[in-house]
Amino acid sequence: MSSQPIRDPGGAPGVLTPGGGLRHSLQIVRTYLRLGVLNIVQYRGEFWVAVVNALITLAAQILGLAVIFGQTTQLAGWTPAGLITLIGVHFFLAGLIGLVIQPSMEQLMEGIRLGTFDFTLTKPADSQLLASVQVVSPARLVDTLLGLGVIAYGITRIGNPISAGQWLAFAIALACGVVIVYAFLMLLSTCAFWFVKLENILAVFSTVFGQAGRWPLTIFPSWLRLALTFIIPVGFAVTVPAQALAGGLQLIMVPAAIGVAAAFFIGARLFWRYALRHYTGASA
Repeated sequence: MSSQPIRDPGGAPGVLTPGGGLRHSLQIVRTYLRLGVLNIVQYRGEFWVAVVNALITLAAQILGLAVIFGQTTQLAGWTPAGLITLIGVHFFLAGLIGLVIQPSMEQLMEGIRLGTFDFTLTKPADSQLLASVQVVSPARLVDTLLGLGVIAYGITRIGNPISAGQWLAFAIALACGVVIVYAFLMLLSTCAFWFVKLENILAVFSTVFGQAGRWPLTIFPSWLRLALTFIIPVGFAVTVPAQALAGGLQLIMVPAAIGVAAAFFIGARLFWRYALRHYTGASA
């Protein structure tokens, strides 16, 4: 790092350039996603391997629930149908993370290390947006679609009809969950501007998300609930949307989810801009 940072073409690091704007940003996202989906045709073998892996993982989780509910009728206030819905939400979020968020963050960290990130700053678009969608792993679309299917099945097993208010709370909470996870990963990845050797940090997150995220927050002690809400927010991102459908969500949790998501996103954005202001490029 030196005192002469590299800047975006517009002169302000990390902000939208004249070629930006919401419509331009959406076009960029759509282009990357379309290219990623087209890759499914080229790598059909990888796609079917992902299908098999996803089904095995789902079967293992359902089997675990069957063992638990063979001994009890509820787990920390959750019914079998509610936990199936939570597994669906977990699969959906895991799919989105693996589809575009995590591979893009891995590429960002690699680009900073190798110096190829400099080219991102020369493009007429917001650098954070480009860094966030630069890689699409289409095989993980399987997890996203499977998650939606599991959610639908869980809803049919809940028994009570889902009200319009519940659907709205679910949609808001799920969107907030996506934002929370994305912003948290962006915060971690932005540290690569100072600490080059961070290859394993995203793998650690994946492990925590895979193990702790697939269980409701209510089964953990209070200190761990706080950690899984505000420090590593994987539990909050999964539990709150599932609670909205299962019927156990307190009304205050919807604005709380919005607040947590906003705090993480703003924090990630400010940290990104701070990092770019102090980034000097590969040649420095």
